[in-house]
Amino acid sequence: MQFPNHFALFGLPEQFTLDKAVLEEAYHEIQRVVHPDRFGMAGDAALRSSVQWASRANDAYHVLRDPLKRAIYLCEIKGVPLDTDAVSAVPPDFVLEQITWREELDVARVEKDTEALSTLSARLWERKRALLQLIGEQLDRKDFLSAVQAIRKMMFLDRFSDEINRIFDEMEATS
Repeated sequence: MQFPNHFALFGLPEQFTLDKAVLEEAYHEIQRVVHPDRFGMAGDAALRSSVQWASRANDAYHVLRDPLKRAIYLCEIKGVPLDTDAVSAVPPDFVLEQITWREELDVARVEKDTEALSTLSARLWERKRALLQLIGEQLDRKDFLSAVQAIRKMMFLDRFSDEINRIFDEMEATS
């Protein structure tokens, strides 16, 4: 049996908004059917096939349950490249915002100001929440070109969030 994409594998519509409980249920049903433990005595070919299906289901599940990965994947299967290396990948106003955040981050790091870092993290979290909502709306109305711009921003915000967390960890380790 062949499935054209992750959504089809779980019987889900090709859209950003999905019912997480339905995804979870479909994933567990597939795992129940194809889990390698069920094929231990069935021979090498059946076991190999089972491992492949279980692996595919795991990969698909991890992509679809993560909103950013799901957004990127949806663009990919619709033939809309993210082109993240393009010079014009993000608008200039967002670049200026990034510069401001970087300056705030540098000051907080140098001064070991966890309160400033927490404030920056909270602002970033709120921005990510709003941007993710926008991405979902754009993708569900099939406005892929606008969604790509927002996804590029979200990718930066995720990396920036990871950097903030790493600095928090460094501050904690040295205190």
